[in-house]
Amino acid sequence: MYKLKSRVRYSECGTDNKLKIAAIINYFQDCTTENSEQLGVGFDYLKEKNRAWILNSWQVSIRRRPQVGEALTVSTWATGFKGVFGPRDFCLKTADGEELACAHSLWVYVDTKNGRPVKPTEAEIDVYEVEEPLPMESVSRKIQTPEGLQVVDTFTVHKYHIDTNNHMNNAKYIELACEALPENFSVTGLRVEYKKAAVYGETMILKRAMQENVLTAVLCDEQDNVYAIVEATSYKKE
Repeated sequence: MYKLKSRVRYSECGTDNKLKIAAIINYFQDCTTENSEQLGVGFDYLKEKNRAWILNSWQVSIRRRPQVGEALTVSTWATGFKGVFGPRDFCLKTADGEELACAHSLWVYVDTKNGRPVKPTEAEIDVYEVEEPLPMESVSRKIQTPEGLQVVDTFTVHKYHIDTNNHMNNAKYIELACEALPENFSVTGLRVEYKKAAVYGETMILKRAMQENVLTAVLCDEQDNVYAIVEATSYKKE
C-alpha cells in the first residue's frame, strides 16, 4: 500500500469550503501516479515503452468531504491483474483515521502507438504489491443511460483539460459533469464509465437525467458519441 499525505487547500474547495468532488479524484490519481514513479514504472518508463494505463471506470463512496486545512492521508494499492486489466483501490482518510472516501477503479494497459490494449509483462506486474480489495458493494462498471436526457451545457475542450496522454484528464470529465448537479445535491456515491477520449478543440455536450436521488450525466460529442457517463447518488438534506 502506498500512502500520500497532504492538506486540503483553498484552491481545491468550492463555495461550501469543502473539498470538491473532482478534487477527491485528483488526490486518488496523484497518489497512484506517485506510487508508479516510486516503483520506477512512471511517466518516463511508460513513454519510452509506448505504454499507458488508461482509466476505464470509477466506483466511489463519499462519507464526508473535508474542509480547507484538514490533514489528509490518501492510500492506494493494486488488487490484482487479469489480462490487460489492472484494478486498483483507494482510500481517503483524515490524519486521525476517519474514512472520508474510498474507491474501486479499473485500468487498461494500452499501446499508445496503436491505441490497443496490451497485456503488461510479468516484470511490470511484479513491482506492485497486490492486496485485498475494499469490501465495497460490487456493481457493474457499465452504466445504463436513462431516457429523457436533457442538454445542460456545451463546452469546448481547452488546453488546460489535456494531460500527458494528450487526452482530457479523467478528473475533468467529473468536474464538467458536476455542472449538471442540482442545488443541495450532496453526492455520496459516484460511478464513472469512460468510453471515448476527448482531445483538444472538440465540442462536448453535457446532458442529464434525474431519477429520484440519482443523477446521470452524459458527456458526448455533437454526433452523440459518448465520452463518459457519470452517475451520482445523493441523500436529501433535511
